[in-house]
Amino acid sequence: MDQETQTTAIQPGSENTGIGAKVRQLASFREFVLLLVIIAFALIMTAATPIFLTRLNIEAILLALSVESTIAIGMVILLISGGLDLSVGSTLAFVGVVAGLSLNGGVGALPSMLIGLLAAFAVGLLNGTLVAKLKINPFITTLGTMITIRGLLLILAQGRAVLNLPKSFTVIGQGRLFGIQYPIFALILLVVAGDLLLRNSRFFRQSYYIGGNENAARLSGINVDVVKIFNYCLVAVLAGVAGLMITARFGSSSLTVGTGIELRVITACIIGGASLSGGEGSVLGAFLGALFMGMLANALNLLGVDVYYQSFITGLILILAVVFDVLNERRKASRS
Repeated sequence: MDQETQTTAIQPGSENTGIGAKVRQLASFREFVLLLVIIAFALIMTAATPIFLTRLNIEAILLALSVESTIAIGMVILLISGGLDLSVGSTLAFVGVVAGLSLNGGVGALPSMLIGLLAAFAVGLLNGTLVAKLKINPFITTLGTMITIRGLLLILAQGRAVLNLPKSFTVIGQGRLFGIQYPIFALILLVVAGDLLLRNSRFFRQSYYIGGNENAARLSGINVDVVKIFNYCLVAVLAGVAGLMITARFGSSSLTVGTGIELRVITACIIGGASLSGGEGSVLGAFLGALFMGMLANALNLLGVDVYYQSFITGLILILAVVFDVLNERRKASRS
């Protein structure tokens, strides 16, 4: 009888250990923890203001996300491969101006969008070539490109916004399907496609090897330069897509749009699990990081927090995210 009692006493303990192990395993995934944080934040904000989870407010958050998350898809892949692009905000504005000038010059909507995306591709190709072939530091390269492209778009537009864009173009940003604006559908499609490709595509997964150990990746037969250049072109083209969406949404090409967006996108990627050292990250994590940042900005607006404090809070979150990333890398190094 005592033996039976001992046996039954052991079984619940082993079961609890199994559940505890599963919980710890889930908690090790940044995406899962971030999702819980987002849910908790949404519940808190719902208690603070009933407007937060209304349909109109959720749509406003997702519309803002359609720009930043689109860029974050390319940025997280670039970060995984050990790269960095500070010029995405300038590229976003540049594409809007190029497409806007083309439209006002009588070119059709589709050719104008293709011209804009071609301009974005050229920026990415320039960045990728300078970094991969000439071995120039990504920070310095893309900082220089950011300033150059921002100056170039001012020259092209002669310091003025490009207005009165045709409906054949603005429909991609203002049109609706099932009552939901097109950019939100584009966001969902891009995030799903990006996450699936990064998880399952052999070509995209090479970025993890390059970011983890570039020399080992070269020795294993990976064409590191090609992958790097591709990643810079990818993030630039996605910044161009975001530029087209926001330009179509507002019906004009603003010269100042995209200023500071590169820092918000990088912050979202780091919050989502990407590392500045490379080799880590996911598209889903980057999207969740952008969602958290978007919800936070929206909540601060609803609570009436001054815009200057919002910039302060965003900068503080970036610093904390980088500190966490550095401490996490040191912890991994000490374990190995």
